[in-house]
This record gives sequence, structure tokens and C-alpha cells, in this order.
Amino acid sequence: MRRLPPLNALRVFESSARNRSFAAAATELFVTASAVSHQVKTLEEYLGLSLFSRSKRKVELTPAGEQYLTSVRHALDEIEMATRRLTAAQETNVVRISVAPNFLTRWLMPRMARFQALYPDVELQINASMGLLDFNRTSTDMAVYFGSGEWDDIEVHFLRKVMLVPVCSPERLKDPYPLEKPEDLRHHTLISVSKRTWEWEDWMQQAGVEFITPKGSLQLSSGQLATAAAQENLGVALADSTLTSREIRSGRLVVPFDIKLDTHKAFYLVYRKHRPLTTGMQAFKEWLMNEMQSHDEEDSAGT
Repeated sequence: MRRLPPLNALRVFESSARNRSFAAAATELFVTASAVSHQVKTLEEYLGLSLFSRSKRKVELTPAGEQYLTSVRHALDEIEMATRRLTAAQETNVVRISVAPNFLTRWLMPRMARFQALYPDVELQINASMGLLDFNRTSTDMAVYFGSGEWDDIEVHFLRKVMLVPVCSPERLKDPYPLEKPEDLRHHTLISVSKRTWEWEDWMQQAGVEFITPKGSLQLSSGQLATAAAQENLGVALADSTLTSREIRSGRLVVPFDIKLDTHKAFYLVYRKHRPLTTGMQAFKEWLMNEMQSHDEEDSAGT
């Protein structure tokens, strides 16, 4: 017979140690702070030593607590992984995905019918999100991230680089100051993403244009909104050439200057490190990467 401490107390201990707070652990576990304190005390009495040093404002692990945490965390991770493997085998056709909103609405959604035709038995549950996920604490299976690709403890698969080009409404080309050369942007409103205001300056340098003062500026919170503003003829925006390909091909947006800015960022498919893929996850991964490759080949061919 195994000599094990109370398992619920171990779970409470790990949460308290990770959060360095009984109150935060209580919030995470949906119990009261006094219940957390009681469970920790029960575990300390069982072990016959103190795991935390307590003060009025915070709790700190003792050396014994630090040592014990490493083993407890590893054991709980193993239990969680085993549980995920078991439940994954029972839900092979359901894939929970978190996707950057702009990528979701402008690239993924228009192609979803193709995936459904190929994999009618796979159910995708999609959530739009800009934030990074803790795959140890979420039911989400996979995500599409935008960034540098440097994230810890997850599997990362490159999808495509993000290249920005100027886009605007075709109506803007009828402006008294037509866009014939990059310097003509001085007569127009430049639309930018509020967290990436330097992109226009970088594009100007790429185009060999000295600093100019535009007629006006408009900042919006996302690339999706910036592109929508350009389509409404509110100015000229920098947009990803792939995500706006449908609007460009239909004529709803035009590219006045085919000069691309490399953002040195990309879209990536990510999921928990070392996680075995379910049938549905494997199907979505292969389809997404093949679809992205096909799109890039179409762009290279000029179609």
C-alpha cells in the first residue's frame, strides 16, 4: 500500500507555491483562503515540517518547500498528461483552437468550407484571442500566434512571414492628389495600429523616402480595424499582403505601391510541448500548413 499524503492538499500546495499567495490559490481553485490555509497546514502536519514561512502580506517557500515543490509539480504534470492522453483518445474529432482575430476573419474563415469538405467528422471550436495561452491551464488544444516565434514550453510550427504593403480604397486613387509615387503619401491620411506606429516610418525607409509629414493620421487598436478603415476610404493603411488578398483581388482594396515591409514577425501554429496529437488536431495541422503553402505558391505565380 502506497504511503501518500492527502492528494488534494498537494494540489493546494502547488497552487499556493506557484502563486506565492494563499489568496491567489483560493481564487484559482474556487475555494476560500481559509480552506487553502487549512489544507497546507494538514500537509505540513503530515510531513512534520514547514513548507511556507508566513507573514501578514505574503508567504514564501522554505528550503524544504522549494525542494518538495519540484517533485510535486512533476508528479501533477504527469497525472495531467496521462489524463489528457486518455480524454484525447475519446474526443479525437473535437479540436479547440484559439486564433488571432485578423487571421481568423481574413484568412481562416474564408477557407473553412475546404476543411469541412475534407474532414466532415472533425469539429472545430474556434475562439478569437490576441493573448498567449497557458496550455497547462486551458482546454484549448491549439492556437495561431502572431509574433517572433520565441515562446517557451510549446511546440511551434512556422506558417508564414508577415509582409506589409500600403492598401487603400480605389476611390482614393481619384483624389486630387493621386498616389503616383511614395512621396505623394504626404497628401493623405496614414492609418496605423496604435501599438505599431513605427511601421510607416520603416516602410518609408524601405521605399527610399525621406521623412514626410502626412495630411493626417489615424490610429486604431488592431490591423483588422486599420484595414477596414482603409476600405472605408479613411486613408492609407499598411496591411498584410496575404490577409488582404481577397479584398485586393475583388478590387475593394488596391495596392498603390507594391513595396513590402518585412515585419520580422510571422504566424505560427502552436500547442503544448510533447502533447500527442489527436486525429482531429493532426488533420487541422496538416490542412493548415498545406493550405498556407498553396496560398504562397499562388502568390508566387501571381494568381
